[in-house]
Amino acid sequence: MKDFYVAGVDIGGTHITAALVNMEEKKIVEGYCIRKTIDAQGTASEIINAWCEAIETAMQFRPGKVRKIGFAMPGPFDYGNGISYITQQNKYESLYRINVKQLISDRLQVDAKHIRFMNDAACFLQGEVFSGAACGCKTVFGLTLGTGLGTARFSNGVAEDANLWCSPFRESIAEDYLSTRWFIKRCHELTGVQLNGVKDILQHTPVAYCLQQLFGEFADNLAVFITSIVSSGLPEKIVIGGNIALAHHYFFPRLEQNLCHAGIYIKPVKALLGEIASVYGAAGSWSFINVD
Repeated sequence: MKDFYVAGVDIGGTHITAALVNMEEKKIVEGYCIRKTIDAQGTASEIINAWCEAIETAMQFRPGKVRKIGFAMPGPFDYGNGISYITQQNKYESLYRINVKQLISDRLQVDAKHIRFMNDAACFLQGEVFSGAACGCKTVFGLTLGTGLGTARFSNGVAEDANLWCSPFRESIAEDYLSTRWFIKRCHELTGVQLNGVKDILQHTPVAYCLQQLFGEFADNLAVFITSIVSSGLPEKIVIGGNIALAHHYFFPRLEQNLCHAGIYIKPVKALLGEIASVYGAAGSWSFINVD
């Protein structure tokens, strides 16, 4: 591989995570992963400078020799041209309609063609294919289960946001049945107890008697959703991440059983990289692209 090191960057609503990734070993270089709080209400200059300072710190291991940078970026965003269209989200308003790619190129003295932006939801799956649970696979379907529902597809070397969170599902949309708020709502319906999330539900002894039913229903919903999405073109793997996946042993067995009954003989796997998956994905996207 020509480029041994690529900078992977994950842009969050209040932070940036930047790391130097060894592309041959598919690992972050130890000591060169930086997480920095960002004032998302700052001026364009303040935000770009803060981002670039974090990236420069990550690149110090190979100063002047890191030619490529990959960004996991929330939308709306023109990922090809590097222009932000984020507005009315209480973050990065000052970057609206600005060519972020060119500003970063000028600030870091990195050729703009060596700076790549990807949707942050897609980067999770790209990372798991590059160096995680789906390493080496050619077709993968990924889900992140947490506060919201994220979906992505990987094929032909690139992960893309499937954007299925708002798909019609049962009496509403998929996210209403496959996210933290479903657990909170359903737990309250079954027990009368109002809790704040899946972790609280698991730790609250008085509701332990309903866990089997709660996670069973969740597995049933998830199986129906996955079946409707992948039945027309089966992927090699189904990767599930997000905070709810931390409780995978409560619902994976029933999910797998339901999928088998539907004729989908693919064992779902838990994502391995956690919050750092998007950093790996942003850097790893370059492993499928040849740009001199």
